[in-house]
Formats: sequence, C-alpha cells, structure tokens
Amino acid sequence: MNTIDLTASFKAYDVRGIVGETITEETVRATAAAFVDVLELSGQNVLVGSDMRPSGESFTEAFAEGATARGANVIKIGLISTDELYFACGVENAAGVTFTASHNPAEYNGMKMSKAGAVPISSETGLFDVRDRAQDYLNEGSIPSVDNVGSVSEKDVLKDYSEYLRNLVDLSNIRPLKVVVDAGNGMGGMTTPAVLGDSILPGLPLEIVPLYFELDGTFPNHPANPLEPANLVDLQKAVVEHGADIGLAFDGDADRCFVVDEKGEPVSPSAITAIVAEREIARAQAEGVKEPVIIYNLITSKAVPELVEKKGARAVKTRVGHSFIKAVMAEENGVFGGEHSAHYYFKDFFNADTGMLAAMHVLAVLGSSENSLSQIAAEYSPYVASGEINSEVADKDATIARVVEALGDAVEVSTMDGTTFEHRSEGWWANLRPSNTEPFLRLNLEAPDQQTMERVRDQILSIVRAS
Repeated sequence: MNTIDLTASFKAYDVRGIVGETITEETVRATAAAFVDVLELSGQNVLVGSDMRPSGESFTEAFAEGATARGANVIKIGLISTDELYFACGVENAAGVTFTASHNPAEYNGMKMSKAGAVPISSETGLFDVRDRAQDYLNEGSIPSVDNVGSVSEKDVLKDYSEYLRNLVDLSNIRPLKVVVDAGNGMGGMTTPAVLGDSILPGLPLEIVPLYFELDGTFPNHPANPLEPANLVDLQKAVVEHGADIGLAFDGDADRCFVVDEKGEPVSPSAITAIVAEREIARAQAEGVKEPVIIYNLITSKAVPELVEKKGARAVKTRVGHSFIKAVMAEENGVFGGEHSAHYYFKDFFNADTGMLAAMHVLAVLGSSENSLSQIAAEYSPYVASGEINSEVADKDATIARVVEALGDAVEVSTMDGTTFEHRSEGWWANLRPSNTEPFLRLNLEAPDQQTMERVRDQILSIVRAS
C-alpha cells in the first residue's frame, strides 16, 4: 500500500516534490490516470515531455503507462522547455504535461500541466481534483484499465516551435549583435541554438556566445534561477569580457528570461515589459485593434501602465501569479502581459508565457536601433525600485496593520494582493505581500528617485521589523 500523501507535492499551480520521496514513478502513474479521468481525455491525445532532469525519462514512461491505461493516446514529445509544451498544447489543441521543477535544485522534479489549447490548470480549475483522484488510486494500490487502452507515439516539436517564434518576430534584417546566453545547463541550451542559432533553421545576424549549454539536471555550474543575483554573475562577467551587446539568462525549464545590458547590468523585467508592450500595442493597432489591452501585475513598475495609456492602449492590473495573468489575458483579450518575475505572456502564444519570444522582441528593438541596450532601457526605467525585500514576521496581519496606521491618510490603500500603499503627493508606492508558505512579508516599492525610495524603504522596514 502506498503511503505517499500527494498534498505535499501538489501546489496551487503545479506539482513539485523531491524525487523518490514525494514524487515517484508510482505517484506519476496514478497522477497520469487521474489527469485523464478528471479532464475526460479518454480517446484523446495527451502530450508528455520533460526537461533535462535525470528522472524525467522514467517519469515520462510512468506517465504514459497511467494515461494509456485510462484510454488516452499519449504522444511523447521528448526533451522540451515548458513553453514548448504550451506551444504544442496550443497547436495540437491537446492537453499535456511536462516534467520539470523549473529553477528548483537537482533533487526536485515535478509536473506542469495544461489543458487543451494551452489553457492553464490550477487548484481552482481541476488540479486538486486530479490530486484527490490520484490519491485514491494510490490508496487502492492499482489503476484499472479501460477496455480500449490508449496508444503511444512520438513527435518532435522543436522545429515547429522555432519556426512559429521566428514568424512572430522577424530578426533577419537587424544589425549584427553579439549575444551571450547563460542556459544554466537547462533547456535554454537546446532551444537557443534552435531559435536564435542555426542548428535547425537558417542563421540570423546574431553571434551567440554560449554559457552552460550542456543539458545537465544536476546543475554543476550554478542553480538555474536567474532571479537570484548570484546566478547572474557569470553572465554579467561574460558580457563585458566579450564586448557583447546583450546577455540573456534562462531558468531551468527556459520559460523565463532575464536580460543584462552591454555593461553587465540587469535590465528590470518591468522595463522589458514596457519595451515589449510598446511593440505589441503598435502591432495590434496596425491590425485594427482600437484599444489593445496590456496586462501587468501590481508590483510591476508604474512606468508600464503609464506607457500603455500614452500609446492609446488600456492597462489592466492583476494579482501576482501566472494563473491569474493567463485568466485575465483570456477575459480581457489581452495582447501581452508581463510580470516582475520575468514571465511574459502573449496572445499570439496561446496566452501562455515564453521567455524566448520576449527575448526576441528585445533583440528586434536593439537590432533596429543604433543605441545601446542601457540607453534604450533607461527610457523605460524612470523610477527607482527597491527590489523584493523579505522580513520574517510572526503575525503578518498585525504587522501590516501597524504600517497602515503609521502611514495614515497620506496614502491610498488597496488590498488586491497583499496591501498596496500609494502616496497621494510624493509619487511612490509600496506593496506588502505575505508569503503563503513561509513566515515572510515581502516588500516591493518604487519611488521617483533613490533618496525617496531609501527613506520610504527604511521607514516601512523599521515598522515591519520592530520587535
């Protein structure tokens, strides 16, 4: 009898656990069967792939066994980035799963799931139903087969994915650029040569300088998490040493992309959001859309909605988190969405996120300008941000209440996601969000200048961290 409790690995948006402990071939097999049952996929195609983690291949096999037992026809799409899964689910109009733990350490693996058409699945839209059904199969000790068990076939989607992206952003006529790419031994080491290089398609005016392109799920060089500044150091150094025009860093499953300028300085995801939003607004308007919609989360720079409105489009604010962004993209018919965490969402990419497509837009802007990336980014970065600052707090609600009281009537307060303070005259805003899993309050703030940012940051932190 299996004793693994799936509540340990099923999160709000995906499955993530430690291989051999909270995620095993047996739990994968049961989850696959439940996935087919809950989404009513018997007789339909289901896509499955994995990133480069060592357990990916055996988990793919186990998934195929569980899914076919319940009547689904499994199409194995091999080694893939997460945005390749979204592409395949969109183009094939089929549900799918990829085995990945994104930027988590090597001992982890997990599942990112998608409904047909790249529609996200979350705890509120069926993921926990899959969990509960899978738990029943584990507790029963077997998965009953249907009369018409499914088939297994294979398909490679990398070329189609690469051609699809190239058709969305034409880089063939830009000025020559030298681009350092840090794949972190993740899937960017496979997708970069295919999309930006000449491994599958004709070459572009790009000289790619590769860092850690070897697929290795043990991450021997550094963690594949570019959100942590320490993991950008190698890229920053290489950009300067090679005299490159730009640096790109992908996370482990290559759905997020971080950008570094020619000086080795990180370009904020808010600036990238504004740069791409401007291009997507212009394209939509050229196609006759009167008021294109751009989605941004509430801790993105206010430079984004300001630019959007200046360009005659409409900016829609949402909570942090990809399932919220994707849902609002669909509801509002948004053309593009961006998050501070370097997730970028495109209507032309089935409302799903793809770091590679965002990078291509930035390359198009840079390659069509005589200015450097630092000069271009400065135009989209008029404010000073604090970055995310975590504070360990015992009573989060009481702490936030103290901040509300201290700031008083000088600020407007909203509670869309955590608590956001907007000063009525000084032009700064701050957001305090409680972590759902840790005893942390997360502070993000933005101000017109460094002095104001530091003053407000220190004022709020002194209240938050008061014993």
